[in-house]
Amino acid sequence: MSKLGAGLLMYREGNQGPEVLLVHPGGPFFKNKDAGVWSLPKGLADEGEVGEQLLDVAKREFEEETGVKPVEPFDYLGSIRRRSDGKTVEVWAFEGDCDPAEATSNKILIEWPPKTGKKLEIPEVDRAAFFTLEQARTKLCPYLAPVIDLFEKYLVSR
Repeated sequence: MSKLGAGLLMYREGNQGPEVLLVHPGGPFFKNKDAGVWSLPKGLADEGEVGEQLLDVAKREFEEETGVKPVEPFDYLGSIRRRSDGKTVEVWAFEGDCDPAEATSNKILIEWPPKTGKKLEIPEVDRAAFFTLEQARTKLCPYLAPVIDLFEKYLVSR
């Protein structure tokens, strides 16, 4: 069975049009990486959540990864599927604002260096930033980049 996840895309109106909040993964592996590694705050539905429960997963993960409590209304954008493993992420958008420099993330344990058995506690997210839609396309992990297409369709339909 493929994994199911859920995430939120916070957006605001910037000087050059809409901007979206993205998060950069924490830890030594991603420390010096930029283009193609950012994400939207998201997480796995590890308790078997389905349907409307996935929005609760998305809200929980957003708050855990940014320290910001997301606020209604939430508008469903659609789903993104990663070809390599079939993971599907359901995505909602909401309008909001925050100071990305103030973002705080939960901590996770990773094995570092790999295959050593040593554990290292790291922030799941080490920073957050707002990007224009054009910038976001290059910053996002390739499998998540279609979220921007979904978001643009949403903006046109409002």
